[in-house]
Amino acid sequence: MSYTQSEYLTVLTHAPADAVKNFVEDVIPYLGEIEVLVNRTGLVMLPYTDTSTGTRFHLGEVLVSEAHVRIAGGTEGYAVCVGRDVQQALAVALFDAALSANILTDSIQDFIAQQQAAQQAADEQLLKQVESTRIEMETF
Repeated sequence: MSYTQSEYLTVLTHAPADAVKNFVEDVIPYLGEIEVLVNRTGLVMLPYTDTSTGTRFHLGEVLVSEAHVRIAGGTEGYAVCVGRDVQQALAVALFDAALSANILTDSIQDFIAQQQAAQQAADEQLLKQVESTRIEMETF
């Protein structure tokens, strides 16, 4: 399966950080020289829209980790992950650069598919747990 950049970044940033960091170790030797342009934490404003009035406002701040890399050939990768794990953001940015440069595309997309399947299974399990607590008001 082929993923858009938005799709694969969403899956990778929601995947377990250790799995992403471990798999990127296998990809790094194929990337050539890596230049880390940005690797830091910061705060971003979380926008929210009031459902009754449609008014947009900022709900608060969220701590994020940001990484921007350049690999051999000049291809760049970028990622932002919620939390303070700058290594996770760096790993996702390296995957972004590798996919943009068509490096190990099949292996990386297989990894993304596995992570996506695990995330969907977890979501389905959560929905089943929520559904089991549903109360039919007509039965009262």
